[in-house]
Amino acid sequence: MRKRKLERKPLSFSTTMRNPERIASFIENLKEFEGKILTKEVIMKIVEKLIKNKLYAPKYIKRIPHLKKILKNNTNSFSKEEIKEIIENSPQNHQEAGFEKGWDSRFDTWYKLSKEFGFLYYEMDKPIEISKTGHMLCDAYLENENSNSGEKIQKIFLNALMKYNVDNPYRKNLNKSTPIPLLLNVLKKLKNDKEENGAGIFRKELPFLICWRNNDSDELYKYIKNFRKIYRYTASNEVVYERCLELLESENEKRFKIKQIIQESVDDLIRKLRITGIFSLRGLGKFIDINELEKNKIEYIIKNYSESKTYETEYDFYKYMGELDLNVINIEENVNYELKENIKINALNNFAKKYENKKIIEELECLEKNRHSKDEFLKLIDNPTRLEFLTSLILIKNYPNLIIKPNYSIDDEGNPTFTAKGGIADIEVYDEKSDVLVEVTLIKNRQQSILEIPAITRHLVELNEKSKKENIFSIFVAPNIHEDTKYMCGFTKYQENLDIRPYTISNFAKKIKFEGNILEFLN
Repeated sequence: MRKRKLERKPLSFSTTMRNPERIASFIENLKEFEGKILTKEVIMKIVEKLIKNKLYAPKYIKRIPHLKKILKNNTNSFSKEEIKEIIENSPQNHQEAGFEKGWDSRFDTWYKLSKEFGFLYYEMDKPIEISKTGHMLCDAYLENENSNSGEKIQKIFLNALMKYNVDNPYRKNLNKSTPIPLLLNVLKKLKNDKEENGAGIFRKELPFLICWRNNDSDELYKYIKNFRKIYRYTASNEVVYERCLELLESENEKRFKIKQIIQESVDDLIRKLRITGIFSLRGLGKFIDINELEKNKIEYIIKNYSESKTYETEYDFYKYMGELDLNVINIEENVNYELKENIKINALNNFAKKYENKKIIEELECLEKNRHSKDEFLKLIDNPTRLEFLTSLILIKNYPNLIIKPNYSIDDEGNPTFTAKGGIADIEVYDEKSDVLVEVTLIKNRQQSILEIPAITRHLVELNEKSKKENIFSIFVAPNIHEDTKYMCGFTKYQENLDIRPYTISNFAKKIKFEGNILEFLN
């Protein structure tokens, strides 16, 4: 059989797994099968487990009322008979290279991005492997106390994305580049160019990076410069698309659709860039730039990963991607804490002027109902981080007399990049008489009571021991409140005489009153 001729293809990640937490959850469900030979039987056991844990819900579930009710009820779970019924009535008309049509191919769709990022490795009739970075990612999401879990997750994804090259063995792409170091080099050149605005790369210029043929940052920088001389920042989508087809040496508009090149790939790339923590958003997401708070990491990546490497086999590439570069992981940035806090609060106050309460509440409800945001800026922020940001935003907008201290990570503009690290509250709220800890989560099942409430209780006990204020309590916010969570909040009140008041996201938003009293959340 003749080998298919290599062609130029745009940078593209699997969009099945957009959320880092979802990636970690799927790997976590694979752990018990680590070391086992991947067969059809093993795949079906993995399928059963993912359906049982409600990580994958075939359309059949939503058509059957009693199954749909179980899916929505986070207290109940599917029985073995119900899982069997779901699988039998959910044929997968789906085919992936190297896998048979059906559930085998669906398995590959779920895990192929994790495989490409070096978190795990599998192929039919070979042992399933989970790399050190794959285990670290799962562990980071399970850590809740005394750990910089948010920072760890960022560094794990940075470790993968800084190495990633578009012509890896999974992609068979004629283009040859390492996109993250390439972008960093271009941004540095733009930053040093006095003729440019210093804001970085324009959103509509990112498709050029996505379709770029090589690792020559000087060539890409000059290409962008020349494009700006003609169009500045006013080029239409069609003009950018035509340029991208030229770069791809293609006229096939069906294979490379304009929406894919101009919008979907760009949105997904920006989300991936943001996970790493080394890129900043400027102009509410119109520009992407170097995060000046992460200069040391950036210089290390430019120095050590600007050359594209070639790997002959998928397994060789997996070993390279799954290897942890401790140098970049251990780099610490010498940034003044107070400076970062001032940047964060100033940005939050500016956002409070931009966004009205109605809009903030609408966006919070999108998170509660698992709907996509249509806001061009907010949709670039990962959901758990967005929940912390929007909660901080509605508090600072409506309680001007309170001190609001969110603990999410930021870039040099104050835009949120990742959730608060472990061991501290998501948001701290103070006034002369009260110390309030606000904890938010998108977890819907009984894991709330296991992962969240004991940690909140410890935070409250510690705060109660050192604070001399009259009122010390916590507000817990989630899409829904599990019965076990209500019980655990009651137990904390009984055992420690400390209040954790649980609210659904929508009920929390309804309780907000301009210049109101934070103590109203106790009623």
